[in-house]
Amino acid sequence: MLYGIAAATASFLLAALLAALLRVPGLRLGVVDRRRQRPVPLLGGVAVVLVTGAVAWAGDRAGVVPLGSGVGRLLVAGAAVAALGLAADVWRLRRRWLVAGTAVAAACVVPYEVTGPVAGVCAVGWITLVAAAFRGLDHADGVAGTVGVVTAFGVGACAAAELMDGLAVLLSVLAAALAGFLPHNRHPARSALGACGSLFAGFLLAGAAVFTRPGREPWADAGVLFALAAVACVDAVLVLLARRLAGRPALRGGPDHLAHRLRKLGLTPQGAVVVLGAASFCSVLVGVLVHTGRVGEAAVLGVAVCAVAAVAGLLRVRVYGVPGRAGARVPGRAGARVPVGRPREGSQRPLGATASPGGASSRGMIFPVRQARRSEKEQVSAALRVRNG
Repeated sequence: MLYGIAAATASFLLAALLAALLRVPGLRLGVVDRRRQRPVPLLGGVAVVLVTGAVAWAGDRAGVVPLGSGVGRLLVAGAAVAALGLAADVWRLRRRWLVAGTAVAAACVVPYEVTGPVAGVCAVGWITLVAAAFRGLDHADGVAGTVGVVTAFGVGACAAAELMDGLAVLLSVLAAALAGFLPHNRHPARSALGACGSLFAGFLLAGAAVFTRPGREPWADAGVLFALAAVACVDAVLVLLARRLAGRPALRGGPDHLAHRLRKLGLTPQGAVVVLGAASFCSVLVGVLVHTGRVGEAAVLGVAVCAVAAVAGLLRVRVYGVPGRAGARVPGRAGARVPVGRPREGSQRPLGATASPGGASSRGMIFPVRQARRSEKEQVSAALRVRNG
């Protein structure tokens, strides 16, 4: 227990320091994401990965808390997924390659001798889904880190109940590293997890959850696993379903995640993080209580009902824009956009647009190029006739 406290404290401090140090290199190398026209470095996840791996490896090498072959394989596979995510942050790899690489890594860590082949294949799909869902949570400031901390403590409690000391210590180290990173990720974020850190956290949490419930009742296992990662799953299902209904590609990014929809409803960025963190705490608590036998398995149904209600309600929030607003596409004219209001500084006024005395351009007064040129020629001809008189 003393080592666990020391490891968590060291992880917290090292992650906070390393995330601050990697911010400047991320800006200079251009490894950034645009959030409300702000460049946010994506190397914060590298700090979480390095600190988690280093502290867990030091404990294993010292013999204080041996990880074991299974947990060690999970950590190595998570590091490989993190490396793939870092490549995506730097070189913008396609998302299909991230999904395929995560699935291969998950296939290498699932304990098939305990789960069986069918449940093992389902576990591979589950780990891949949760890892991708955590990457989706990183599109808003503070959400992925907050949900990750809560989930790590919950899965760590399940591992401690099963006397998996090495796995419990690894999860506590991950939770502390994410907590140390959070001050840099709160709104307005100065650093983000990126694909590197979010895929690593999601992969490690989902794989550890599978380790804690192998060889039990399939429906009970599925219910507990869902409760432990309910917020990430709801976000993924909501995004995929909304894009399907809107006719958008499933892998095209957009402001359609849980945090974005909550902000459309009037919450502040901090308020959205609090709401999602509280929802994650409630669902994770149900999962831990069901896992330890404190409550019946029917409690998971309550989490499922709340998840369905949340998806159905948030689908009604409009996030893809309304035709007729600034920047929205106009039906009937391919590629046309509606000009609204005063042009931005440094931008040129559209050709043929008339200006009011106040300086604002009139709406809908954009003439074709030919008509503008004809009017200019007529003005020149009139001036010559007046001069020649």
